[in-house]
Amino acid sequence: MPSHELLPLEHLGPGEWAEVEHVAGEPGWVGRMAELGLRAGCRLRVLQAGSPCLLDLAGCRLCLRGESLMQILVRPVPLAG
Repeated sequence: MPSHELLPLEHLGPGEWAEVEHVAGEPGWVGRMAELGLRAGCRLRVLQAGSPCLLDLAGCRLCLRGESLMQILVRPVPLAG
């Protein structure tokens, strides 16, 4: 998967890393995600794909469900070898 491609968070699999490019949605929800650390420029790792989706975000776990996964656009980050 090319690292320049933007994808909804829903399309990542377990163990994949990504950088958040954009969080869409109602301002209150976007603000709440930012408070939790999920904002443009942050890196995250998918611990469990699907709905619910379990994320590792700066050492914290965050669980998201349903449409939220389509509102977060990410750029996959290749693992450093």
